[in-house]
Amino acid sequence: MNLRSFIHQKSYEKIVRTVRRHPLTFVPYILTFAVLASVPIIVWWLLNNAFSAIAGNQTIYILAVLFGSMYYLSLCLFFYSYFTTFYLDMWIITNDRFIDVRQISLFARSVSETDLYQIQDVTSEVIGLFATIFHYGDITIQTASAVPKFIIRDAKNPHELRQLILDLATEDKKFHNQTT
Repeated sequence: MNLRSFIHQKSYEKIVRTVRRHPLTFVPYILTFAVLASVPIIVWWLLNNAFSAIAGNQTIYILAVLFGSMYYLSLCLFFYSYFTTFYLDMWIITNDRFIDVRQISLFARSVSETDLYQIQDVTSEVIGLFATIFHYGDITIQTASAVPKFIIRDAKNPHELRQLILDLATEDKKFHNQTT
């Protein structure tokens, strides 16, 4: 994806940082997918051991393969949908704007932006053992724009990112001749 054309970058604008969710936050989805993917195999194994006469029937075998295939196709579709929303959620910080790109579902996207000088408050939160150990958390940005609140979910190093946003907002406010 070409970010310059995607955000309609101004001539003086420079992309300072693009932020995505921490990869570790997708691990629960992978584990859930792995558990759900093993269910048909376990069910077939149990049927084979408990009811070998039924499992040996050709019609039952064909139906099991058909329903198993439908199950795996649905599971792959849901996994792909979750991965798409995880991967395509993005926050772009330039020297002039903050842009929030949220992938709502497979075919729905929301793009919001605010000028940095409209940022009023930036809060970073790290909650939980894994978030503390692996340094990821949420950042809440309060603004004076049409969208009053932006939330960056599961970002790497949230405290450093909060400070970067505050520094850029202070610089942009100086440029726009506003007091902090």
